Amino acid sequence: MTIAPPRPDPSPPGAPVRRAITEVLSRADRAFRRVTTGAGLTMLAILVVIGFFLVYRSGPAFDASGFGFFTTIRFDPASGVLGVLGLLYGTIVVALIAVLIAVPLSILAALFITEYSSGKIRGFLTGLVDLLAAIPSLLYGLWGFAFLGPQIVPVSLWLTENLGWFPPFSSKENALYIQSMFIAGLVVSLMVLPITTSVIREVFAQTPPGEKEAALALGSTRWGMVKTVMLPFGRGGIIGGSMLGLGRALGETIAVSLLLPQVPEITKHVLQFGGATISGFIANNSGASGLALSGLMAAGLVLFLFTLATNFTASVIISKSRSGAGVDA
Repeated sequence: MTIAPPRPDPSPPGAPVRRAITEVLSRADRAFRRVTTGAGLTMLAILVVIGFFLVYRSGPAFDASGFGFFTTIRFDPASGVLGVLGLLYGTIVVALIAVLIAVPLSILAALFITEYSSGKIRGFLTGLVDLLAAIPSLLYGLWGFAFLGPQIVPVSLWLTENLGWFPPFSSKENALYIQSMFIAGLVVSLMVLPITTSVIREVFAQTPPGEKEAALALGSTRWGMVKTVMLPFGRGGIIGGSMLGLGRALGETIAVSLLLPQVPEITKHVLQFGGATISGFIANNSGASGLALSGLMAAGLVLFLFTLATNFTASVIISKSRSGAGVDA
């Protein structure tokens, strides 16, 4: 047996000797790590169990419809027609309308609360936003159905008459402007607004004061400081709050079940009567059985996977757009 010569030290003479750092955990640290690891694995296990349950219960619907389940607009188990395309279309349209309305308002509200309001007003507005998030979705739905819907009809008519060249604002003859995807998206945007505002506000509040003061000291206006410092710093928070609001809008159930007729269809006329979402349609047909129930489970599986894909995409975007990425230290 030969003895290998010692490897030469690549460090130059006089360089500090590298030391290996070992981590010694106390009993409390080890217990805490086990608890947190168990909590994370439990959440992952719950997701896996829900996914397997939906796949198992969706089997009869997929056997009956095959791939046509994803390309069929109608959902009519009595006629043997099962399709999720119309439901998925309505879900995406309502969620996009809600996000397009809520996100700009959330950014403006967060900027006002963190940068322009005084101490007492800031506390009052922060509490008001948190209070809006605590209102049950049923109350939003009832308010939208009984009050907001009729009030929005003149707005829908004005949009059709003046902006009818834009396809979503075009209309058919003798159209009804109640229980539309636009009204549903507007109500859902009010439900999404507190969540997105809270997330964006917290990120704006973490903007380094030194960078804000340096921008002002160089002669920048308040808006210039916001545009060059706060908005770039809060980019990750804006994206995160927007995607969180999108996930909330995709899964909203009670409000949209009251505001839409739950008729699956694909139409460009978002201001007119019609439309359905996956969650609202499932809620309105919760007493189904047999093949119809399997079809609802399959629709729920599509929503489950679509939401997971949306959240995964959001995490990738946020990881590439961390707050402060565009701000020089």
